[in-house]
Amino acid sequence: MSKTDTSTTDTGTPDETGTTDTGTPDETGTTDAHRAPGDEAAGADLSTAPREETGTETLGGPVLGVVGWIRWFWRQLTSMRVALILLFLLSLGAVPGSLIPQTSADEMKVADFKKAHETLTPLYEKLQLFDVYSSVWFSAIYILLFVSLIGCIVPRTWQFVGQLRGLPPGAPKRLTRLPAYTTWRTEAGPEEVREAALAVLKGRRFRARTAGDAVAAEKGYLREAGNLVFHLALIVMLVAFAWGQLFKSEGGKLIVEGDGFSNTLTQYDDFKAGSQFGVDELEPFSFTLDSFTGTYEKSGPQRGTPRTFEAAVTYTRGDGGDRKAIVRVNEPLEIGDSKVYLIAHGYAPVVTVKDGKGKVVFKGAVPLLPIDNNITSTGAIKVMDGYRDKNGEKQQLGFKAFFVPTFAGAGQGNMFSQFPALDFPVLALTGYHGSLGVDSGLPQNVYQLDTSKMEQFKIEEGTGVAQRLLPGKTMTLPDGAGSITFEKDIKEWASFQVTQQPGNGLALTGAIAAIAGLTGSLFIQRRRVWVRAVRGEDGTTVVEMAGLGRSESAKLPEELADLAVALTATAPPAPEPAEAEAEASEGAEK
Repeated sequence: MSKTDTSTTDTGTPDETGTTDTGTPDETGTTDAHRAPGDEAAGADLSTAPREETGTETLGGPVLGVVGWIRWFWRQLTSMRVALILLFLLSLGAVPGSLIPQTSADEMKVADFKKAHETLTPLYEKLQLFDVYSSVWFSAIYILLFVSLIGCIVPRTWQFVGQLRGLPPGAPKRLTRLPAYTTWRTEAGPEEVREAALAVLKGRRFRARTAGDAVAAEKGYLREAGNLVFHLALIVMLVAFAWGQLFKSEGGKLIVEGDGFSNTLTQYDDFKAGSQFGVDELEPFSFTLDSFTGTYEKSGPQRGTPRTFEAAVTYTRGDGGDRKAIVRVNEPLEIGDSKVYLIAHGYAPVVTVKDGKGKVVFKGAVPLLPIDNNITSTGAIKVMDGYRDKNGEKQQLGFKAFFVPTFAGAGQGNMFSQFPALDFPVLALTGYHGSLGVDSGLPQNVYQLDTSKMEQFKIEEGTGVAQRLLPGKTMTLPDGAGSITFEKDIKEWASFQVTQQPGNGLALTGAIAAIAGLTGSLFIQRRRVWVRAVRGEDGTTVVEMAGLGRSESAKLPEELADLAVALTATAPPAPEPAEAEAEASEGAEK
């Protein structure tokens, strides 16, 4: 058997088959100077990539009318190059949305940013950098990318369907010009060889047919299918992103142990929704925070790191019936289309405030916000109604609260906590009386105290302006103004985020499809194989096998060699003429 990969050389530049010519090589490696009739079809349609067409040009440049310019713009927009540029611009445009506070996410952060950057604020507002994802320029990039992908996919899909319905092209006249080639002579007849080749190729899952004196076969259609799936998946993800932004809802709620929440707009501490979301679309449910459990590493380099962080809740759906559930970080409670995430935790000391006559004017748990990993917390206690001073006049009380779950001593200024668990809780209070400013109708932060219209109490015990209390201790206000008691019962609170994101499932499907399509387009090679069998001048059958891939690959010659070995089982190589003569003379001597 004689099997070789041809690599003929001439004068000129070598093409991808190793052949050198003075012409320009095509996809098969054949050059204009040596191309034989019928060679053009050998490498045709190995890809569904759109071909760029050149316009009619004259000495003065291209002549394009209105329709011509529209066609040119459409070709540029639907080209892969422009699609990649738009995808890059979309990613680049999302950067300021991650670095600059967004109005849709947190209006208070945007307001603080504007106060801190008065010079940059007018520029950012003109560029719509506080509303990146709803800005005109981001929407324009998004829509152009969407149109580009659709304009690219539709013609490629029809072209690919046409390739699937078509038959593998016939063999080129000169198989020796193809990148992978082998030949041998056999005593089997041409028809027998072609039938055997057809069976071998179909057995290797090639689409094969007999065309004249050769068998044509093709394989690797999943490469182009992968390309199309990848582009379709990008469209699906773009649709999912748009759908999610238009119809999403997201709200936060802080709940103290024992308190409940009903999924209505008025129950949320903050709420954001897409432009197409309706309040009537909120999932009907409610839940109660039964308890919160948090445990922490007590020693070693991970000291203070949470080990258990979970909220036990009882929830009720619209159809009635109570159900128990545990909500953990990254393990949300799913109720219909809504997900309830556990996002934060803190402490809510229980305090009792009495007036000068001993009447209780306030009693309850006051949530305080953590300011460090050891849950050192701050907040405000506000007594808005029911309090009268020693003269019987109505007043309002306010207390700045500073709480540490594990007291570690006072630093320079405020005390601090050395561990997040309730090992040695201490509450520091600074009292004020006057007007809280809540009657003005202007919104206030419930965790901050506006003391502009209030007067501070002078405390005899403690620092003179504040007093530190252990659980069960009472701070007496001066001049018979009353008292405030830090009760032994310290409750915990948990902050939840309730979201409805309708596009998440679709986006996940698109992402998985994109990965699968990209994998197919990268690791599957589209290739064609031809087997020609003709009767030679000496009466034996000359077998030629050649392969052509969309791109150069070391696997193509290996695959062709395997196919040739499989075919030699039916069409074994005939002895060379010299060997045949030696065998004949040896037989005559015997």
